[in-house]
Amino acid sequence: MSAAGIALMLGGAGIVLAASPAQAAEVSYATECVPPPISGLPPVQGTTKVLLTAPAEAKVGDEIEVVWKTVDAASKNPDVLDLGKDTVKPTGTITLGGAASGELKLEGPRQNPPIPKNSPMLLPDMKAKLKLEKAGEITLTPGAYTINVSKPISTDTKCAPKETVRPGATIKVTEGGSSTGGTTSGGTDSGGTTTGGTTSGGTTTGGTTSAGGTTSGGSTTGGGSTTSGGSTGGSGGETDFPGKEVSVAYACKTPIGDKNATSPVRISAKKNGGAYDLTVKFSKSVMDSPIDIPADQVKPSMEVKLGGADKGTVKVEGPLNKEVIKTGAPIEIPDLTGTYKPGASGTSTLSPGVLTVMAAGTTTTCTPPADVAVSLELDTSAQPGGASGGTGSSGGAAASGGTEGGGTDSGGGLAATGAEGDGALRALGLVAGTAILLGGAVFTFTPWRRLRSPR
Repeated sequence: MSAAGIALMLGGAGIVLAASPAQAAEVSYATECVPPPISGLPPVQGTTKVLLTAPAEAKVGDEIEVVWKTVDAASKNPDVLDLGKDTVKPTGTITLGGAASGELKLEGPRQNPPIPKNSPMLLPDMKAKLKLEKAGEITLTPGAYTINVSKPISTDTKCAPKETVRPGATIKVTEGGSSTGGTTSGGTDSGGTTTGGTTSGGTTTGGTTSAGGTTSGGSTTGGGSTTSGGSTGGSGGETDFPGKEVSVAYACKTPIGDKNATSPVRISAKKNGGAYDLTVKFSKSVMDSPIDIPADQVKPSMEVKLGGADKGTVKVEGPLNKEVIKTGAPIEIPDLTGTYKPGASGTSTLSPGVLTVMAAGTTTTCTPPADVAVSLELDTSAQPGGASGGTGSSGGAAASGGTEGGGTDSGGGLAATGAEGDGALRALGLVAGTAILLGGAVFTFTPWRRLRSPR
């Protein structure tokens, strides 16, 4: 029988229809659970017990709810630390068979009682809604699932079947509406990441309008220069040009793999002769330090992307952390500063560019999407040795002409990188050593033992 068209909606509004009482069937299967790579823990072999609940019968056009109850997870909470209340969030995948094909993505709330070390993982139920568009019998087979723990920093344990799994439920779908004959459409892609939605780096229009015209001979043009990031750089003696905060979806290359994270960024400028002193600000810290971090270990920088009349990039840098960041203290992100010397006359735009963090001998690089939003717009006058594809550095030289990097927002949540709460960059990794995404910057740490003991 050809594949059925299935529309998946996780947690969305809608009426759940069922023509018969729900059925529940428990299924067990051998499972391998892989802890986060940086934890240093080996894979765990165990047995997963799942109870699937779904209507026994339904009609074409009905939207049904499928519930996955984890009776027993294959792995326990390791003997490392106690897990606090409401820190655990599961996501899982059900394989559709029979009259349908594809996968159904489910997720549960971040809701759990305190889980002591070396005790069973207590997972909330996962749910998904499934719209039926073709008659026939559809089988539901539980499969892989991911357990995300949000504190002290976000980590994923990924569990997958090690044997053929039998179906946990069967739905008999009878005629009752037209058939579209489609296949499954994707639910959420990334299991175990912190949800709440990633924000596309190109959705905000920072620096929307300029001052209603170009500046002639230093005179002030009349209307419109009220938008943040839209001030004209030579009008009426104005010197301060605040930028607009824009959300940037970064794709990061870290020592422990690829990660995605979203952060609000604001670029502002202060006129200094023919040049501009730039300041790049990220949102406030949203996480405390999991360990004591020694002084002079972390240094962030960014290549601000130029557009419009001018071309190239401008490097801005932040200082090294001057003091030890104590365990439990907020990790504050310093301002990144540099000097932009224009290489072209006209309206030039400044957007968040590639972010680099050097930490304890390691490097993490985060690339924004190609259509990243503009944060600041300036009316510039070309200066000798200015940007427009030239080279330079922070601290007064011209902008560099390096390429943007062409990264795209790869979608999916953050693991949990995920963006959650203020939309600031979220933590990645484990206390054992990892890349931490915080308040708009990526902090990459080598194993804590190396950082604790200066040698």
